[in-house]
Amino acid sequence: MSNTGMVEEKPAKVLLGEIVAKHYKEAWEAKNNGELVGWCASNFPQEIFETMDIKVVYPENQAAAISAKGGGQRMCEIAENEGYSNDICAYARISLAYMDVKDAPELNMPQPDFVACCNNICNCMIKWYENIAKELNIPLILIDVPYNNDYEAEDDRVEYLRGQFDYAIKQLEELTGKKWDEKKFEEVMEVSQRTGRAWLKATGYAKYTPSPFSGFDVFNHMAVAVCARGKIESAIAFEKLAEEFDENVRTGKSTFKGEEKFRVLFEGIACWPHLRHTFKQLKDAGVNVCGTVYADAFGYIYDNTYQLMQAYCGTPNAISYERATDMRLKVIEENNIDGMLIHINRSCKQWSGIMYEMERDIREKTGIPTATFDGDQADPRNFSEAQYDTRVQGLIELMEANKAAKMKEAH
Repeated sequence: MSNTGMVEEKPAKVLLGEIVAKHYKEAWEAKNNGELVGWCASNFPQEIFETMDIKVVYPENQAAAISAKGGGQRMCEIAENEGYSNDICAYARISLAYMDVKDAPELNMPQPDFVACCNNICNCMIKWYENIAKELNIPLILIDVPYNNDYEAEDDRVEYLRGQFDYAIKQLEELTGKKWDEKKFEEVMEVSQRTGRAWLKATGYAKYTPSPFSGFDVFNHMAVAVCARGKIESAIAFEKLAEEFDENVRTGKSTFKGEEKFRVLFEGIACWPHLRHTFKQLKDAGVNVCGTVYADAFGYIYDNTYQLMQAYCGTPNAISYERATDMRLKVIEENNIDGMLIHINRSCKQWSGIMYEMERDIREKTGIPTATFDGDQADPRNFSEAQYDTRVQGLIELMEANKAAKMKEAH
């Protein structure tokens, strides 16, 4: 059997785990060999580093992993003892703490020789990465992606980004001594497309009722969409994932263990420190997450460099309220959603600030019930199990009432 054949025999989950492990292993090897390694924002154009064979690691991925494994509060308190306010994003606090202590038993990664930042996530990113650059006296590479009030990013924005892309590449050439290769860039963009399409195809299987997978699987798989979009093995692994979901649809199976009574849109970033509790309460009540805009945000689709820059202007936090609302409405309609569970995330004010208005809008336009709960993507202190359970129970009662009314109408 060929190597490729052997690879394809492994379940997608295993392949995806191996890609993440290899990502960190290669970063450590590069660091130990004296190469420069960067810390990089999750929505920075990964294609640039892939083209230049420069290793970067992602503080957001690390912070999510540390908090999911129980280390979030410890790291947040280290940063707070250094004088950082606990109003700052918990990912930032964990990252700033890691910069100081340089060790986290949950997940270690190389210290940075430069940082690469973009603010299509939020402006907190800039201050966080500026601080790292200042504290460690290392270069900061910044791509400024302005908030887009229009529906699509027009020519003026793309031109503004193009100049910054070119400058970022020039900075990296000077920094690392590696040269830019346009032909390689085109190849990487092609692979990145294949990965993005396969990822969106896999997550798109949630449109089937019942869904062939548990929505929380997507939170676990998305690390590869962040850190390795331009690698061929990522495209193959996500294609395998889509095949597995397709097979589940055909055979009536699902990775969601339990009866799927209700389908919800989970709004916002996962509550990593309380992932088990947030998942179990839903699963035990027969509620499956069948939609999220968070995971799909990393499936960048474009045909050329112009569209690539447009795509990076289209991350959930950089787009107009109208377009953001339409994204949710599309998921609700296509995936046959019964209700919406909204994580009001203390860390992500950019995301959660508009949710109260959007929640009202979505309720009016779709008629589905909604519920919010307070939490945090990485600081466990901002979440109450009792409040979450009460809100979920309330949402379930409303969804049950809706279903009963529909059945009555049908008869």
